[in-house]
Amino acid sequence: MVANFESVQQLGKEQFEAVSAAAAAVTKGWQSIAAETTDYSKKSFEKSRLLAEKLIAVKKIDEAFALQSDFAKSAYEDFVAEATKIGELYTSMTKEVLKPIETATKTFTAAAE
Repeated sequence: MVANFESVQQLGKEQFEAVSAAAAAVTKGWQSIAAETTDYSKKSFEKSRLLAEKLIAVKKIDEAFALQSDFAKSAYEDFVAEATKIGELYTSMTKEVLKPIETATKTFTAAAE
């Protein structure tokens, strides 16, 4: 009876540690995503500011259209690259969150058998 209680207690401890590790991985992942999003926002704002300065100095409408066209193309490419990077961060975070849970589940399944 005592051996069963100790094994159940150990199993509960392992489950708690797995959940704690998963929560830490989620926190770390969200921090990475937030930092990446902040960097992207700063860069995007700076590029927009530079475009505004260039547009103010333009003398011909053709030049303005060319600047806006180049900016739109660049902004789209930057957005796609950023979306890909954020997607990779989410995937990485999910893998890190599931590692301790998967290990704990295997331990729990082995103990139940």
